[in-house]
Amino acid sequence: MDFLFDSSTLSAAGHALSLILSAERLVFVAAGVLVGIAIGLIPGIGGLTGFALLVPFTYTMDPIAAMGMLLGMHSVTATSDVLGAVLLGVPGHAASQATVLDGLPMSKRGEASRALSACYTSSLLGGLIGAFILAVSLPLLRPLVLSITTPEMLALTIFGVTMVSVLSGNAPLKGLVAASFGILIGMIGTNAQTGQLRWTGNLLYLEEGIPILPVLLGVFALPELCDLAIKRATISNQPAVSSFKGMGQGVKDTLHNWFLVLRCAGIGAFCGAIPGITGAVTDWIAYGHAVQTEKGAKESFGKGDVRGVIAPEAANNAKEGGMLVPMLAFGLPGGAAQAILLGALMVHGFNPGPDMLTRHLDITYSMVWSIAIANIFGAGLCFLFSGQFAKVATLRYSLILPVIIPIVLVGAFQGSRSWGDLFVLLIAGVIGWIMKRQKWPRPPLILGLVLGVLIERYMSISFMRYDATWLMRPGVMVLLGISALVLLSPLFKLTKKGELARLLHRPKGAKVRFKLDDLTYLFFIGTGLFMLVTAQQWNFLAAIGPTVVASVLIIAASISLIYKLLIGSTRPQGAGGLHMDSSSDHGSLPNRLVLARAIRFFGWFVAFLALTSLIGMLPTIPVLVVAFMRLEAREHWRISVILAIAVTAFIYGVFDRLLHIAWPTSLLGF
Repeated sequence: MDFLFDSSTLSAAGHALSLILSAERLVFVAAGVLVGIAIGLIPGIGGLTGFALLVPFTYTMDPIAAMGMLLGMHSVTATSDVLGAVLLGVPGHAASQATVLDGLPMSKRGEASRALSACYTSSLLGGLIGAFILAVSLPLLRPLVLSITTPEMLALTIFGVTMVSVLSGNAPLKGLVAASFGILIGMIGTNAQTGQLRWTGNLLYLEEGIPILPVLLGVFALPELCDLAIKRATISNQPAVSSFKGMGQGVKDTLHNWFLVLRCAGIGAFCGAIPGITGAVTDWIAYGHAVQTEKGAKESFGKGDVRGVIAPEAANNAKEGGMLVPMLAFGLPGGAAQAILLGALMVHGFNPGPDMLTRHLDITYSMVWSIAIANIFGAGLCFLFSGQFAKVATLRYSLILPVIIPIVLVGAFQGSRSWGDLFVLLIAGVIGWIMKRQKWPRPPLILGLVLGVLIERYMSISFMRYDATWLMRPGVMVLLGISALVLLSPLFKLTKKGELARLLHRPKGAKVRFKLDDLTYLFFIGTGLFMLVTAQQWNFLAAIGPTVVASVLIIAASISLIYKLLIGSTRPQGAGGLHMDSSSDHGSLPNRLVLARAIRFFGWFVAFLALTSLIGMLPTIPVLVVAFMRLEAREHWRISVILAIAVTAFIYGVFDRLLHIAWPTSLLGF
């Protein structure tokens, strides 16, 4: 603790502040912030793209300015990507999934500006708290970070999956089924430990595994856009709250829940300090913590509770400071973005380790100040324009969908820049819409996909290095014990309510009704059986992970189906608990019309892919935009053509000229 009050430390922090506040360096921090905000606004374009844009310019720059620009970009990407999550239900990146659950319902109530304001305020405070934690913890957390080995990381990932899986109303096993399904999807491809090809079907695209980006956009973005097309109305049917009033209310909400912000920021910083724990995991852990600890959360979360956007956003921005702890202290980057940042730091002659805490302490603290300044500047810019952005929720669907759909398609193509990404987007979209329609929680699926590879890797390494003794490590025992309690808590509740006894002593002659919706259970059970049987043909290390996960999926899905058939049909589905996902609201539309409009919506995607394969994606965009607006909503020719030109010009300018991305191949080569 003496380090915190050492005069040389305070002197280095003050000197670093004076360095970063020089005009020529602040300009570069501001430039990085602007790039980060722009990247966050576009679904599917992550921080790696920003690094690809900025890193080449930093090699000849002053090191403090270079790190300031890169950290400025990286720190605010998570701040601006809430726009799509709140207004459209389209998460810009994996780290903004949890914000959708309460942000979108708030927009539908006409409270978009309040939700955005709460997001930005909590992001700002979380980012500042993360920077503060980074400043004081670099020397203090060294023993803790070094003590976290592979077994503890495995236990922590299992805990994260468990937390999200059980928060699924009165059908918690459905969350476990979705998580197991996501883990199995994440295991498709080449097993890193053995080189075994798993479920690739001789397709080269699958050998590298399924990228998360098209699955994320398919499971979360397409169902929301499909529901908008089904309703054929604006996102919000309520009169919009005054932008100024709504923004002020969002700030008040965040300050009122300051202790929640503080706790979730601490969670974000801690998770960020553990290599391999990404933002896609951190926001769900923070959201789950809020559900379990906030008063009345289980009844109001998922329905537009402002605390549901405050918690994940505070954690998301705080994690950026936490991620720098292992990178600067030990040279352990938490992900690809931190690896690029570490490379840029080393290019300027600074090696991570003790020197960053002694000789180069001013450089370290200049990075801390860069994060703090970037969060203040980024939140200010977002506040400035959010009142206007909030009006998007009041636009008619025929003006929103033609803009968002092409951007989602181009963003999904960045998964691996292969045609397979577009097919995965479409398939994941159909699965996501069915899950949403039938109230299957989608977040566990994405979290399982993110953590599936990590869980298997950590499990293999743990067994190879420690045999079975890794289960006896104190940290592992604590985390797995908490996970078991969380997972079994729904069973305890059923026993307490007497429903388990009802299941075991069902009256004779009681009818079991199998509905069309129950086919989803059979889909998951059938998928699990197929993967379980095929996995037995592989060697032990390649088969152990799929065998365990597929068995869990089959057992959980079977028990859940039996419960639904024998007991669940007699009570409202999800009553008395939190359904940790948004739900479809089609008003009084008959099911046949809903299905017809959903097929029509996905038919537009099939048409887009077919025309893209013929003439190329860029020429397809204006054709489909005009066709959609004319055929779906009878929009005037003039507005249809103007919007088509604007969308095409934007996508061409950003993706082709600025980012220089590759485009899907086509028969005519356009």
